[in-house]
Amino acid sequence: MRLLLVEDDDHVAAALSAVLARHGFQVVHARSGEEALQALLPDPDGVVPPFGVVLLDLGLPDQDGFEVCGKIRKRTGTPVIMVTARADVRSRIHGLNLGADDYVVKPYDTGELLARIHAVSRRHVFEESEGAAAEEVLTLGSVHIELPTRRVTVGGDAVQLTRKEFDLLALLAQRPGVVFRREQIISEVWRTSWEGTGRTLEVHVASLRSKLAMPALIETVRGVGYRLVAPAG
Repeated sequence: MRLLLVEDDDHVAAALSAVLARHGFQVVHARSGEEALQALLPDPDGVVPPFGVVLLDLGLPDQDGFEVCGKIRKRTGTPVIMVTARADVRSRIHGLNLGADDYVVKPYDTGELLARIHAVSRRHVFEESEGAAAEEVLTLGSVHIELPTRRVTVGGDAVQLTRKEFDLLALLAQRPGVVFRREQIISEVWRTSWEGTGRTLEVHVASLRSKLAMPALIETVRGVGYRLVAPAG
């Protein structure tokens, strides 16, 4: 798999590239946000370079890493993993809202990083190979979820969701009132049983509540998981 590593520290990049190479990755190194964006441009024949994952460090010399992530997402659906020292939930939600698929907080374990890379690449391949969604629209009060088009509206206003936010909402919305265990959600939405995904689930739930402006829509069932509470009307 080809991987785009966006890292301005040559020593860190060299060490990480060596580890990734030992695990079968072909690493392309970009030292700045602009180099990363250039690497994702189509060639003269209009072919976009095939990268399996973009590993994006947020501490770049020329542009804010969040800004780079947003630009990358406008150009390609390639999974993006943010690497950041910012461990607060707000920063993570901001990154996910911009289209990042996952994040790794420094200092990180190399095994954890490799697991996250493999997880997001598996999920991306699965989504690309999925057939058309069932022709169905879920209506929950003022919330409308169009499964074929992956479109969500609240009171007639469109709400922009990331891939995983939509998948999570659609899963819960197909069985309102039913409690989904955390392990079940992670298995069905993230296609993995890896325990490290649990924190990502919490961040996605928080982001959904914020974007839909309906904090009570998704209820936390302490020690078990989550359920969707259908709004009145």
